[in-house]
Amino acid sequence: MIKVIHNNSCPNSKAILEYLDENDIKFQIIDIAKNPLSLFELRTLFKKLNKKPSKVLRKSAELYKKYFSEEESVSEEKALEVIALNPEVIQCPILIKGKIAMPGNPLENVKFFIEN
Repeated sequence: MIKVIHNNSCPNSKAILEYLDENDIKFQIIDIAKNPLSLFELRTLFKKLNKKPSKVLRKSAELYKKYFSEEESVSEEKALEVIALNPEVIQCPILIKGKIAMPGNPLENVKFFIEN
């Protein structure tokens, strides 16, 4: 079963859930706004993604601008802490299948991820 890190205010996230539902693909929703991930869960997620936390921050989000300046480089630990406290700053959706995870955008990547 695929797990989907989901933010209900994200149109891309909603589109992926719709795609999964329409194609009868079983999935479990992890709504990060209602159930934020702990620091441990976030560290595990980023290992599965093989990405640094700073690489999945929504830089256009007001929260990003609140915590980070454009001039400074983003500390990975600070990025984790900001995500834990403000999960809406993360790019969604993120799909998890077993020991691997991937960003759920674009849709073509999602199709490949599901089929393989």
